[in-house]
Amino acid sequence: MSSDSSRRIQVPDELKEVLLQFSIAFLVEQPPDVIDYAVEYFTKLQADRPSVLNTDQSTDDQVSVNSQDADEPPVMATSRRKSVFAEAYDPEADDDDDGATAVFPKTDDQRARLVESVKNVLLFRSLEKEQMNQVLDAMFERKVQPGDYIIRQGDDGDNFYVIESGIYKVYINDKHINTYNHTGLFGELALLYNMPRAATVQAETNGLLWAMDRQTFRRILLKSAFRKRKMYEELLNSVPMLKALQNYERMNLADALVSKSYDNGARIIKQGDAADGMYFIEEGTVSVRMDQEDAEVEISQLGKGQYFGELALVTHRPRAASVYATGGPVKLAFLDTEAFERIMGFLTDVLKRNIVIYEQMFTDMARRNTNL
Repeated sequence: MSSDSSRRIQVPDELKEVLLQFSIAFLVEQPPDVIDYAVEYFTKLQADRPSVLNTDQSTDDQVSVNSQDADEPPVMATSRRKSVFAEAYDPEADDDDDGATAVFPKTDDQRARLVESVKNVLLFRSLEKEQMNQVLDAMFERKVQPGDYIIRQGDDGDNFYVIESGIYKVYINDKHINTYNHTGLFGELALLYNMPRAATVQAETNGLLWAMDRQTFRRILLKSAFRKRKMYEELLNSVPMLKALQNYERMNLADALVSKSYDNGARIIKQGDAADGMYFIEEGTVSVRMDQEDAEVEISQLGKGQYFGELALVTHRPRAASVYATGGPVKLAFLDTEAFERIMGFLTDVLKRNIVIYEQMFTDMARRNTNL
């Protein structure tokens, strides 16, 4: 293929939309295996797709939403109605760090109520603290009057709403099914899917809502995930043991890591406990200590780019030592047991070599204690 013809190739909007919806669903649900999840996701998407796709505008606007399950992935349809999800966003090309997200002021009381309102929203449970703060900052105020329609059944979803005050009635096919009384939330699926609203919500009184649009939420989620991957890739590149990993394996490992922070003096793992994963040090230092008679004795200190906790995973034994944060706050990247076995299982031989090193440390330590 010539270079000229290569430059003429463009990614269809339909492909962008499908891949983007899949990516966001994957990032939110964070399944253990991307391939298994992809097979399940696209199989379900194909099964739910109508056998005959209607491209007529007027018919498309009249499609009933009752046949769509709110918990299922969206049904793709080729219509003239422009999908908000089809608007491309490339986190790597977005360098606008200072103005990444608008901040709408809220009182401490309002912010506390927002946190309480959204704490059980499945969509937000996987967000890290920084992401959650960005979401709360970006929620904007909307004042309503009696009779105002907040959302209409069948319309494209755009915003997610949290109720600050007011009474709101919910209708499906003009039948009243529920009432929100100064509390509640609705429209959260609009943050993920380009699917029609499943119900109509109308204000009965004056009220105040806090709203979040899909594009802002998507930007926060995708850009944060992109930054996390880049940061962890740099960290993993500094670990000699992981040089044997292929690039895609290192990327999978980066995606599986979970950030954890510990204050100075905090115990990270305890000797004798069952192993639940291993740790890579992002920032700070840790002290590795073993119980010796009635006291703990330090056997080593580890710093940025080093790791610990892997031996218990390899030997399937309880933790051989305790580890504490030292010299200030410590930030770690945690890899759970399942991800360890899936991604790093073939490095078991390399990791087992460390057992000899640690056993030598223990022997030397015992000799020193004997000579005291």
